[in-house]
Amino acid sequence: MPRMTQVTQSDPLPLVLASSSPFRRELLSRLGLEFSTSSPDVDESRLNNESAEALVLRLSKLKAMAVAETHPEALIIGSDQVATVDEAILGKPGKHEKAVEQLLNASGKRVTFYTGLTLYNSNTGQEHSCCEPFHVHFRTLTQSEIENYLSKEQPYNCAGSFKSEGLGITLFESMEGTDPNALIGLPLIRLITMLRKEGVNILA
Repeated sequence: MPRMTQVTQSDPLPLVLASSSPFRRELLSRLGLEFSTSSPDVDESRLNNESAEALVLRLSKLKAMAVAETHPEALIIGSDQVATVDEAILGKPGKHEKAVEQLLNASGKRVTFYTGLTLYNSNTGQEHSCCEPFHVHFRTLTQSEIENYLSKEQPYNCAGSFKSEGLGITLFESMEGTDPNALIGLPLIRLITMLRKEGVNILA
């Protein structure tokens, strides 16, 4: 009978990204770490009177915990993001009409993105979580600019109706925040700090 191999403290735990997002996968790949992906099956509905910060923190933890059920000895990264304007939460538009509405509402305003991040060690039960804000100041947009942008990029699966890593950058006047990666959905600076706490030093 083959001998079972057990993970010990000296063995590096596999890294799992609890997401099917190609944007988060591309961001994580920049760190040069080996990792796999697993899509969590969680209810992303907002609870009554739940703030944007509380929502993304809760969902990032839920996603990590959901993947932990099939990866009992791993470091699991869960992340979730929402955009807010005038304190209202913007979800993914899903269709053209909703995207036009979101961008018209964001025109000339500051939109805040909240990204929840969780790193969960399913071997020890240790959890690290944070909420990273990032602010985008939109230019005053014309109807034709919005229509042309949506026609070219079709960002209907993106919170706030734009892709900052693409033509979405043309919609902005300025940005402010500690980590531009947070705008795309995975705050790498905070993640690197969490990984170091779990013994993963990328530059070692």
